[in-house]
Amino acid sequence: MYYLQDMKMEVIARHLNTSRSTVSRLIKRARATGLVEITLRPASSRAPGLGQSISSTFGISTYVVPVPDSAEHIERLEQVARTAAKLLASWFDSDMVLGIAWGTTLAAVSRNLTHKPTRGSAVVQLNGAANNRTSGIEYASDLISSFGAAFDASVHHFPVPAFFDFPETKAAMWRERSVRRVLDVQRRADIALFSVGAVAGAVPSHVYAAGYLDDDDTRTLHAEGVVGDICTVFMRADGSYRDVALNARATGPTPEELNRVPRRVCVVAGDNKVGPLLAALRSGVVTDLVVDEVTATHLLQSVSARDAAGRVTRKLGTPVRGRLGWPGDVQ
Repeated sequence: MYYLQDMKMEVIARHLNTSRSTVSRLIKRARATGLVEITLRPASSRAPGLGQSISSTFGISTYVVPVPDSAEHIERLEQVARTAAKLLASWFDSDMVLGIAWGTTLAAVSRNLTHKPTRGSAVVQLNGAANNRTSGIEYASDLISSFGAAFDASVHHFPVPAFFDFPETKAAMWRERSVRRVLDVQRRADIALFSVGAVAGAVPSHVYAAGYLDDDDTRTLHAEGVVGDICTVFMRADGSYRDVALNARATGPTPEELNRVPRRVCVVAGDNKVGPLLAALRSGVVTDLVVDEVTATHLLQSVSARDAAGRVTRKLGTPVRGRLGWPGDVQ
């Protein structure tokens, strides 16, 4: 009556045989619980055009969050997280399974969730969180539990390390019934929510900033040309990951395993994540992207620059070693 039929609160109160203050409280409750959402669409924003360009280039659904160019990184992250939280609430419903990869960006999304009651739903942790300094249980548990509480969903934690010391240990653990139970819930996920990890930047990714990698691991990743990770699975700029040695010890799902999930939502904010984001898009693991306006602009600029370099290279006839893995690149 209030939002769709433009009825005044006094008229609604008479219609419902109640007081105006009660109507006011009901309207406020509708907004607080997410039943009613209000969206602003700035006419001067570049976001719609950027979203269309990214969608047509990569064949995905793109949601570009308008932010001022002068916005600090934390502000951009919070605005993107707020949008991602609202989109997730519109997608996730009863009898569905939501897979969550912990990290700095997903922690921001969890802080912006509103309560949406569901029945028969579940939230499952996608990658382990322990390392040689801490169990990681409190950090990951609180994050995953916040999603479960927001949707009244059962929660399935994944109490394994982020990285095993030996691939053989991982193989043995994957045969344990308690671990296989969680892996089975992961395989039934309807939505996977994750970000991309970057080694450095204004807000470093949690896996690089919290002691999950030692100096030898970091040197190995640099030597292998790794630009970032998805769910603690490391990727090169061309989206390749299978022969990265450290991935044999990682506990997160690979891009191939993630591709079995119908909706795969990547949430990104920050210029330092353009490289890892481009790798993720090249791997084909993303179906829905939520990204801030500045990062979206830099992403398209990066793609245009590489396409231009490829055209110049072909024109000059100069061979390029290695496979870049992008339409227009040469081998």
